[in-house]
Amino acid sequence: MTGPGLRAGVVAATIVLLAAPAAGQDGVVLAEFIFDDAPHPECHASTIAETASGALVAAWFGGTAERNPDVGIWFSRLGGDGWTAPVEVANGVQADGTRYPTWNPVLYQPPRDGAPLLLFYKVGPSPPEWWGMVMQSAADGRTWSEPRRLPDGILGPIKNKPITLADGSMLAGSSIEDAPEPPAWRAHFERSPDLGQTWTRSERLAGKTADGEDFWIIQPTIFTLGGGELLAMFRSKQSRIAASRSADEGKTWGPIHATGLLNPDAGVDGVTLADGRHLLVYNHKVRIDGAWAGSRSRLNVALSDDGNAWDAALMLEDQDGEYSYPAVIQAGDGLVHVTYTHRRTRIRHVVLDPATLPRYPMPGVEWPQEAPVLPPE
Repeated sequence: MTGPGLRAGVVAATIVLLAAPAAGQDGVVLAEFIFDDAPHPECHASTIAETASGALVAAWFGGTAERNPDVGIWFSRLGGDGWTAPVEVANGVQADGTRYPTWNPVLYQPPRDGAPLLLFYKVGPSPPEWWGMVMQSAADGRTWSEPRRLPDGILGPIKNKPITLADGSMLAGSSIEDAPEPPAWRAHFERSPDLGQTWTRSERLAGKTADGEDFWIIQPTIFTLGGGELLAMFRSKQSRIAASRSADEGKTWGPIHATGLLNPDAGVDGVTLADGRHLLVYNHKVRIDGAWAGSRSRLNVALSDDGNAWDAALMLEDQDGEYSYPAVIQAGDGLVHVTYTHRRTRIRHVVLDPATLPRYPMPGVEWPQEAPVLPPE
């Protein structure tokens, strides 16, 4: 099997290539860093896309530290010589010279013929105060349009990629962190029929746990279940990934419920695979020395046939440090590409073959010890 990820594995500077037997057992094709050195000390919130020409592109925010005004949106493209050196393609400089930090870029290549590559991102001093922006490129990110602010009340995809519905509309999971009444975190969905020119917004989702506690949910990732049915999974403050279903392509959503997947209030992302299964990457909360650890030091891959029951497949990270905010796509050659924050200093890129990923049942909330672990860099 060949593809852009495999080409990257040949030429990238920092790579972990697994031996053939291990790769065949655990589905890992390669692991690499998009860069070793960058002009920014810290980085976070990566995103990845495959362009209409088949090129892989990635972006993230980087600067001295999250929330600092010098944080901009950085971009790299995979070519014959590996990933290009990071370049800043957007920042938060305003017309009066004031500079705000940027946040959470989202790359998306709509499947419509002739559609440009889209880059969504946020600008503002903090999540409660940020606003949505979008740029587009017809040249695989080599050149970009001028940034355009999204309409008032529309933030665009807040962390994870949109999906394209059967009628060609783009559906984006979004959220706010400043609702006027509790809970302050609320998710909603934004729909555009014309590649982001005009938008409508769903009602904000709200719900309570079995104990009567308000769900705090943000950053939806969307899966397709067939027949117009969608599944959304959310980061929550309830120590578990939350979920909701829609029977009408995202116009309305059912009750929010807690899944069996433990999560330490950290971003998740997933994709519905071409074979109909669903793949999720997330931080699974783990027990260390008898106590539940709430950090983002374990990053995990899970698989599901129906979006209800999830099996463990692979642990991408199990070392001390932060490994978080995954972004996930399946490329045209069938390989799955995952990018994520690696200790806030680099972006790691892992390529998986979903056909050979193992599955280990999770009857309870514990991550199965027998599930394989990707070797550290």
